[in-house]
Amino acid sequence: MFDLSLPAASLATAYPEQARSRPSMLDKLAERLAGPAIRAGRVARAQHTQVVDAVHRVAPSLEGLSDQQLRSTADELRLQLRDQGFREPLVARSFALVREVAWRTLQVRHYDVQLIGGWVLLNGLVAEMETGEGKTLTATLPACTAALAGIPVHVITVNDYLTERDALWMRPIYEMLGLTVGIIKHGLQPSQRRAAYTSDVTYCTNKELTFDYLRDRIALGRRESRMQLAIEKLAGAKARAAELYLRGLYYAIVDEADSVLVDEARTPLIISGQGPAGLEREMYRVALEVAGRLERERHFRIERQERRLDLTDAGRDQLDDWSEQLPPLFRGPRRREELVSQALVAIHLFHRDTHYLVRDEKVHIIDEFTGRIMADRKWEQGLHQMIEAKEDLPLSSQQTSVARITYQTFFRRYLWLAGMTGTAQEVSAELWSVYKLATVKVPTQRPVQRRSNGDRVFTREDQKWAAIVERVAQLHTQGRPVLIGTRSVAASEKLSRLLHAANLAHQLLNARQDAEEAEIVAQAGQRGRITVATNMAGRGTDIKLGPGVVELGGLHVIATELHESARIDRQLFGRCGRQGDPGSFEAIVSLEDELIRTYLGKSFATRLAQAGQGGEAGAALRRQLFSVAQWRAEQVNASVRRHLLTHDDQMADMLAFTGRRE
Repeated sequence: MFDLSLPAASLATAYPEQARSRPSMLDKLAERLAGPAIRAGRVARAQHTQVVDAVHRVAPSLEGLSDQQLRSTADELRLQLRDQGFREPLVARSFALVREVAWRTLQVRHYDVQLIGGWVLLNGLVAEMETGEGKTLTATLPACTAALAGIPVHVITVNDYLTERDALWMRPIYEMLGLTVGIIKHGLQPSQRRAAYTSDVTYCTNKELTFDYLRDRIALGRRESRMQLAIEKLAGAKARAAELYLRGLYYAIVDEADSVLVDEARTPLIISGQGPAGLEREMYRVALEVAGRLERERHFRIERQERRLDLTDAGRDQLDDWSEQLPPLFRGPRRREELVSQALVAIHLFHRDTHYLVRDEKVHIIDEFTGRIMADRKWEQGLHQMIEAKEDLPLSSQQTSVARITYQTFFRRYLWLAGMTGTAQEVSAELWSVYKLATVKVPTQRPVQRRSNGDRVFTREDQKWAAIVERVAQLHTQGRPVLIGTRSVAASEKLSRLLHAANLAHQLLNARQDAEEAEIVAQAGQRGRITVATNMAGRGTDIKLGPGVVELGGLHVIATELHESARIDRQLFGRCGRQGDPGSFEAIVSLEDELIRTYLGKSFATRLAQAGQGGEAGAALRRQLFSVAQWRAEQVNASVRRHLLTHDDQMADMLAFTGRRE
């Protein structure tokens, strides 16, 4: 039997978390040889469990109990789990108890496939569950079981709305079992955060949780060691320990695990402090003006795949020639080149309504993976101020890094980690190599009826938009609801204008309407409804079909661009065909789309496509171009994540060698 218990030595420390260790060459060789077998073994143990049958055997004995007797049963089970660990018979009894309580409090009962999903999560694996299969309810099974065993649980979601919704929705289950529930969301006071983390089960977003951990690292960094903290606690010095937010990193269940653990792993999270006085507005203005006079390819080159820009030797010479006419700060070559390079990045690589919004005279960063605004986040090293100057906005203070961490480093520090998502198979190898998380595909409750209508690829962007409007009008005439996904705010608003011009009433959802997200998405399945949305569309919110929509064929999803990963496209397409409902999807794209421009080059793609433009062969070639571009994008992004992880490990080694703390 797989040992689901946590190491006693880890639990006994003042701030439990996984010890960081760099594998030796021998460890890497052993992993390469034995890793596939270990991974397959974990998957097999999770798939071949008898827990579902065991739950069915236990269930009748619980149905006749009163609420008070159920609570007493939970108390007995609490002692057994703490004494004997997560033996399968005890887990089955816990699952049966949670299922019975869910029926009494919420009038919902876990399906068998959700019991399988719960077992997968309790085994510390990633459960791939189709959209609409009830991941929120599934998570209560392992969360309650672990919490009854005395293990603090973090249930991690991708935004504040889902955090609060899921916690309040599931709270009656926990409370009937005698468990407490905490909610961590943006804007809480420190005392409220600390109180929430003392709960048996805490619902939180990945960003809020990680920043609270960084704040704890800063506090711990002022002490000689965690051993010192433990001594202080034993000696009764509670005041200093009370500065901490978390109780440690025990067990995490990560919702939308592929988004959190893979997509967002490219960007480190940084706590900043106010640095020295930033440059005056005039300096940013001069840098932007100088950058605007430089010529692409001659003076600088753009590496869009890596979002990097390099000055050429000719560009440096040109700046040197202009230096005598520039302010004194531009006389030194290094500082001059840094300023102008930053200005070039702000002009050419960061675009309004794609990478950021301007609202209330402030620059708000848009999360490229979700389309949501990232509250209170700023770009570092003066880039944020440069963009503010570009948009002629008041300048904020420049920030300096106080503490940083990547999700790759943070989540590997949990003693026990699990995840759930609708799209994990494509990144299953990376989830294993980085987090030692194996992936298990959980069967659906009903057969999937989602149908693909294929891809339509046009040479020009205007042809694409015309085809999309025509297709939406056709579906709208039939009464079918349509959800149209875009990659940016600008694209969503452009399509909105085209639909208005065609007299097609619709709902628009992007970072400007983020407060109404759940309501707009929930209504997207109503008869005749047209919804235009960025990437934020619907992860975590069910789209239920209105009366008569099933007979029409269900919700139809249109992708107006393909993403850098086919997995993200699958997330969008997964908004239709939930829980056995009918549904269909298609992509209507062009060779002028960002994916092609960035990873193949527009001119190359156009020439190649035109070489075989006629007939089905030409159409197949154009579709193949997108497959090649996505493959290249996935390789580049995976490389970025690997390098970031290596850099984190190297920095940790350097800090350990010098005696400094992370």
